[in-house]
Amino acid sequence: MKKFFIITLLSITSLSIAFAQDVQTANQKKFMQITTVESVTAGGLGRSKLIVTNPDGSQKDSDMKNLFSVAGINYNNIKANEEKIVMILKEYSDSGWTLVQVTPLTLSPNESGSGIFMTRYLLSNNE
Repeated sequence: MKKFFIITLLSITSLSIAFAQDVQTANQKKFMQITTVESVTAGGLGRSKLIVTNPDGSQKDSDMKNLFSVAGINYNNIKANEEKIVMILKEYSDSGWTLVQVTPLTLSPNESGSGIFMTRYLLSNNE
């Protein structure tokens, strides 16, 4: 009877350890980052991009509209950029990603009116 009890106890303990390890690997948190770079260069000469850095380190980028055109601030471009950002955030949110942090940055190296607005969106996902 003692042997049966000890064998049963060891079996339950072994199974618990085995399943506990599986649970830990299943709950690994993954991160991805979306970065928007919007040019503030007069005359529409700048380049604006949206860059997605996936959890595996691979990146894909797409063009965005410049905030300025030859005539000055281009509100249609601002609207188009906002729509693009909201759509990509919605796409990842619908896929199970959670927005963790947003970091806005501005770079204006001189007073010539050029520079960039950069925003980083950090997302996480438990898989």
